[in-house]
Amino acid sequence: MIHKQLAEVIKNSSPKLSVKFFQQEASRSEPVRDWLKSLPEEERKAIGEDIKAAQYGWPLGLPLVGHIYGDIWEVRTKLANRIARVLFAVEGETLVLLHGFIKKTQKTPRQELELAKDRLKILRGTK
Repeated sequence: MIHKQLAEVIKNSSPKLSVKFFQQEASRSEPVRDWLKSLPEEERKAIGEDIKAAQYGWPLGLPLVGHIYGDIWEVRTKLANRIARVLFAVEGETLVLLHGFIKKTQKTPRQELELAKDRLKILRGTK
C-alpha cells in the first residue's frame, strides 16, 4: 500500500515513466500480466497501486522499491497475509515488468532472479 505523501504526488503530477509488460516473443504472452490476473482482485489492486507509485515517483527507495541486482529492481507489496514482488528494469523512459511472484522466504529465491535476468537479456536482445 502506498504512503499518503506519495499518493499526493501521484494525484498532482504526471508519470515519470511509462509501464510495459515484458512480452514472450514466441507466444506473445505477458507473464506478469498473466500472474496478476491469477491473483484475487484486492491483491491485484494493491500491487497495481505500488507499481503506479514507482511509475510516478521514480527513482524511489525502500520500503517500496529495492535494488536486487544490476539493472533489476523490485516493487515490494505487503498483502494481507503474504508478500508480493514484481521485478522490473527501467529501459529509457519505460518501467518494464519482468517477473512477479509471491515471496515465501527472506531472500529472493535464485530461480526468481534468474528468470528476471533472462527476460531482461531477451528484452535487450542479448540472449
